[in-house]
Amino acid sequence: MKTFLKILLTALAVVVLANILPGVSVAGYSSAIIVAVVIALLNMFVKPLLIFFTLPATIVTLGLFLFVINAFIILLADKLIDGFAVSGFFTALFFSILLSFFRSVLFSLLKEDKDFTKS
Repeated sequence: MKTFLKILLTALAVVVLANILPGVSVAGYSSAIIVAVVIALLNMFVKPLLIFFTLPATIVTLGLFLFVINAFIILLADKLIDGFAVSGFFTALFFSILLSFFRSVLFSLLKEDKDFTKS
């Protein structure tokens, strides 16, 4: 249930960012849900391989190369989904940074409140 809710929140973030950022477009809410699923799958399967193969560049740049990998994941999702379009690399880079920020804010709302009185 929590995974489904995370997919819906990511789709909401994609729709909001597509309306805010020039150069990013999404055809509709169903396309945004497909984008969220594809990005989750790419992050699960492709991103670890990219991190492994670009580990020297990631170490030299002190982790900043991970932003480039995130932008590449967004561009790959653009190529895989017909209803989602990103105009270029720097737009994908900015989109991925903002999407990560929005996802962290939205996912923090899902965390359960810990009751510290029951110790």
